[in-house]
Amino acid sequence: MAVVIGVRFKDVGRVYYFDPLDFKLQKGQKVIVETVRGVECGTVAQENKEVSDEELVKPLKPIIRPATEKDEKQLIINAEKEKKAFEICEQKIAARNLDMHLVGAEYTFDCAKLLFFYTAPNRVDFRELVKDLASVFRVRIELRQIGVRDEAKMLGGLGICGRPFCCKEFLSDFQPVSIRMAKEQGLSLNPVKLSGTCGRLMCCLKYEQASYEHLLKITPKVGALVETSEGKGTVVDNNLLTGILKVRLDRRPDAAPLVVHRKDCKLLRDGQIKLDKSELEALKGIE
Repeated sequence: MAVVIGVRFKDVGRVYYFDPLDFKLQKGQKVIVETVRGVECGTVAQENKEVSDEELVKPLKPIIRPATEKDEKQLIINAEKEKKAFEICEQKIAARNLDMHLVGAEYTFDCAKLLFFYTAPNRVDFRELVKDLASVFRVRIELRQIGVRDEAKMLGGLGICGRPFCCKEFLSDFQPVSIRMAKEQGLSLNPVKLSGTCGRLMCCLKYEQASYEHLLKITPKVGALVETSEGKGTVVDNNLLTGILKVRLDRRPDAAPLVVHRKDCKLLRDGQIKLDKSELEALKGIE
């Protein structure tokens, strides 16, 4: 067992463990630590606590110190410098006519390194751009390509629900989202309705998936053969949330489907949820 604190470097980001030494730190307090990127200022997300050795990535680095008033002022200075660095980098990109979109610029706390984040449809040869930037800023330059989901997380915005992006508000890590989830939840497989601002499947599809998986186990699927009080039939429609089924009876195939609750019928042979090629083609590229 070891005593650690959890430190977060973004408002919504992963929590990293550090050795608090003899300091008793409070949640929300800023601390100066050394990371693989360099010296950084982070916020205590988890106060001093004991964790097992299996949960740690060793060696566990100690904090350098709790942030001082001077450190807080340095963060403000860094933020201003980052804005100017962003503008200059955009100018350099335009001058080099590079096919890349600049997303953000970040200094390490000690200003020993300047990182630029960008998106691009293809691989970019930015060696000359790095030289241009190094000659201006006189620090170590690093350009890092990120995905569209990471871009949305960095920039933020409003989703189609009218609320701020989940990735910006509370998702510390992206969860895998698949087209099958949308199919299993009975959603219209329309790319416009299923994709977020980033152009990928909406993260919120993941939230209720466990509930839908449970409902799918207890609800006959479309195409299932069931026994009802009025005879055998095939399920032609179902509502997973209410449990209401529409069953076309074998003895009355031309009549209106029988409306019955899943509890009032017996499953004889379940149906299957399939994605056909046309659906996969229509949603290609948004997973």
